[in-house]
Amino acid sequence: MQNLTDDETRSLRCVAGMMIPASAAHAVPGADDDTIFADIVAGIGRDMAHVKQALHRLDHLAGDTFADRDLATRLTDIGTFQKDGGVELAALNRIVVQCYYRDDRVMRSLGMDVRPPFPKGFEVEQGDWSLLDPVRARPAFYRRTP
Repeated sequence: MQNLTDDETRSLRCVAGMMIPASAAHAVPGADDDTIFADIVAGIGRDMAHVKQALHRLDHLAGDTFADRDLATRLTDIGTFQKDGGVELAALNRIVVQCYYRDDRVMRSLGMDVRPPFPKGFEVEQGDWSLLDPVRARPAFYRRTP
């Protein structure tokens, strides 16, 4: 699998920081924080092709390496890229947000326990199980496997 080039890494860091900037008011880092960004790069995995395509599109919009452009140009280019959307944007959003919200500092700022859900688990309020009765009463619409 291809790794990100230095230019792609710098551009991805810019994009991550623009998506989720640091907040002094909430005492949280931005997605371009060293620890969070390292998790983002490590977590790209199967989305590497989409991330590279997204960064290539941003470079094309910028007319140069996205990270080397001034802030006003980057904001304009990101706005254009957001309007186009696509699989590339979805991949970028998913990776950045997923890695950001698993950072301990971010979890603490949200008032959440910094721990995995198991073995302690979380209390889930019980709902009205009778809502499933129509589904249970419905005939099977699939073929059983042997």
